[in-house]
Amino acid sequence: MMGGQSIADSGGQIKISFGYHCNNSTDDSGEESDGIDVRPGSKLRRANSSFSCLSGAALSANATLANTNICNGLFGAEILPALDSPTSFRRIPSSPSFSKLDLLSSSFQSSLSNLSCSPSSPSELAEDNSSSLRSTSAPSRCEGFLNATEVKIAGGAAGEDRVQAVCSEENDSLFCGIYDGFNGRDAADFLAGTLYETIRHYLGLLDCELERESKVSDRVGFYGLPYLEVEKSCTSFKQRVLNSLEQALIQAENDFLHMVEQEMDNRPDLVSIGSCVLVVLLLGKNMYVLNAGDSRAVLATYGEGIDANSDGRLQAVQLTVSHTVDDESERIQLLKNHPEDPSTIVGGKVKGRLKVTRALGVGYLKKKSMNDALMGILRVRNLVSPPYVTVQPSRTVHEISSSDHFVVLGSDGLFDFFNNDDVVKLVHSYIQRYPFGDPSKFLVEQLVMRAADCAGFSKEELMSIPAGRRRKYHDDVTVMVIILGMNKRTSKASTRL
Repeated sequence: MMGGQSIADSGGQIKISFGYHCNNSTDDSGEESDGIDVRPGSKLRRANSSFSCLSGAALSANATLANTNICNGLFGAEILPALDSPTSFRRIPSSPSFSKLDLLSSSFQSSLSNLSCSPSSPSELAEDNSSSLRSTSAPSRCEGFLNATEVKIAGGAAGEDRVQAVCSEENDSLFCGIYDGFNGRDAADFLAGTLYETIRHYLGLLDCELERESKVSDRVGFYGLPYLEVEKSCTSFKQRVLNSLEQALIQAENDFLHMVEQEMDNRPDLVSIGSCVLVVLLLGKNMYVLNAGDSRAVLATYGEGIDANSDGRLQAVQLTVSHTVDDESERIQLLKNHPEDPSTIVGGKVKGRLKVTRALGVGYLKKKSMNDALMGILRVRNLVSPPYVTVQPSRTVHEISSSDHFVVLGSDGLFDFFNNDDVVKLVHSYIQRYPFGDPSKFLVEQLVMRAADCAGFSKEELMSIPAGRRRKYHDDVTVMVIILGMNKRTSKASTRL
């Protein structure tokens, strides 16, 4: 583990910089492993790290308001300041009795109880109270994939963007989340404070299910192991992990919108606030990707069958779908869902308001009651058949191989100036020249120079423009670069950041 360095510039506007180095690149035998350890009776663990380094950086363009008022201000006051603008990963102890949210804020939990957060559906709550957000912080009989004796966490706020990364030394897992907020910071704040815990909860439930199933199964699989232990590395297991991630996001959506309903009389602006979501989870040699909105995950790979020592060129492979009206399939599906509404897309936006077709929050495009809370021109007219925006994510799983070099995660502000190939080329050239440098910081600096050039300014002139006014020239930008440690060609270049 290593610390990062905060990024300094003339305007002081690059808010986030952090770095992490995974030290466990080999197992006890000193040889590389295929990833998942499936010894009988064991929890899902990784016998080898499939990543070696992680760096993050962000640039603020939007003016940020005071901490959110959700839960009477307790949410922002108790949780988020501890996550804002780190310079490195910090260690968060865990225990059998308390989760990270319990450690950070007991008053937040009581506030949630007072608000009676809703489950994914009323019937689910009647059958199993574990579906509510309050239960995500309660100890589980099965601690789950992401539970560890100690984890290290980094996160921060840049404008309306929020970024979060959690590494476990115990099971070598890596969780990364980028939450690109819009119309306000509340939805992104909510995700930064709760989504990791909610995902951990649902993966814990999956672990319990697998344990119960293995006890009642008398089938024997390969190498004499119980069938379900072998199945953990199979396609069916991967789909169940993806299902758990999706359930966690839908749970977060229900809980956030329920909070908005409790407070929209005092803060009607909450109904228009939303956030795009990009989550990447590395478990074993598998990289699970979940996204709703227009943030991207781009993999740099030499492709299957290309020798690692050849001069083959890196290929940029986008692992996510951009959920905007500019995407033909998204546009066609949106129109198909609302055949009786001729004003579904107006001026290249959903109901003339929003470019993205999927996001958490934005209740006024999902529920008539929330739209009615807005006054005058803020209210959407002819809300014929809501919801017009959904939180339903795109999801994929990629099996990391020795051909894969690194993956870049970014909010859409990065891709306003660079396409996928540009991003891969920039990061690759930087790593070759500066093996111990920070590729995320480099990408942000390159974006600043390009944005300044497009605006006819010098870099110093652009950075001197205060946040808010600078939104005219570039969006909030959040970047994370994960160096994939299974690639031998990067082993020397990845010893530190």
